Amino acid sequence: MKRTELFENICRKGSFLCVGLDTDLKKIPEHLLKEEDPIFAFNKAIIDATAPYTIAYKPNLAFYESAGAAGWISLEKTVKYLRENYPDQFIIADAKRGDIGNTAGLYARSFFEHLDVDALTVAPYMGEDSVTPFLGYDGKWVILLALTSNPGSQDFQMIEDKHGHRVFEDVIKKSSHWGSPVNMMYVVGATRGEMFKDIRAVAPRSFLLVPGVGAQGGSLEEVVKYGIIDECGLIVNSSRGIIYASKGDDFAEAAGREAAKLAAQMKELLTQHNII
Repeated sequence: MKRTELFENICRKGSFLCVGLDTDLKKIPEHLLKEEDPIFAFNKAIIDATAPYTIAYKPNLAFYESAGAAGWISLEKTVKYLRENYPDQFIIADAKRGDIGNTAGLYARSFFEHLDVDALTVAPYMGEDSVTPFLGYDGKWVILLALTSNPGSQDFQMIEDKHGHRVFEDVIKKSSHWGSPVNMMYVVGATRGEMFKDIRAVAPRSFLLVPGVGAQGGSLEEVVKYGIIDECGLIVNSSRGIIYASKGDDFAEAAGREAAKLAAQMKELLTQHNII
């Protein structure tokens, strides 16, 4: 998906919501366990209920890989279902891949050619040659880890060099020469609040994938206040707060209601900033 198409979808729907498909067999409603493919049955119901309010879906690969071969089949079916029924949705494989060049090329082939997702999260620690193989696909995106919200992010991301530059800032500055705002985004945790000002200082035009709104306590208003640009530049993800809104038979309807609430807030914020 091109950047222009992504922005058009945001404007058309008045939303920049991404639903994280973190589908855990231990958390989905028990009646679905009787289905031939419980993971896909859950995903399909969640997608159908939330698609009017979203512009993206983000399956986290750990939840599928943990189920072995069956989990990969569920993932493939989920992506195919989105492609066939909701082709305007931006599909992100949250896999956090990062390896040497020839291996990275095989990962790129797997996700962009075989699975056919739009974007892949990538870890930058091994440097340029571990990232550039993912950038050779027209209309596909690298979403590079920049500033995450987990406690361990302090171990490396916030280290300052002798000039006062923090590692996450150097990652963004350096990687901006590998890709561009039309094929590279950055992961920035919503719990960082005012840190978005620092992110925008080094990534003024890039889209940001923002996890942490909802169950993790991130503030949508703060994310928008400090992170929005004239083309929105934000994809805000919510996972548990939407997909596990109910454990009963009404799980899909409850997910739809939560997605609608977030989308309504987003539409108001987009209007306030004269984007729609």
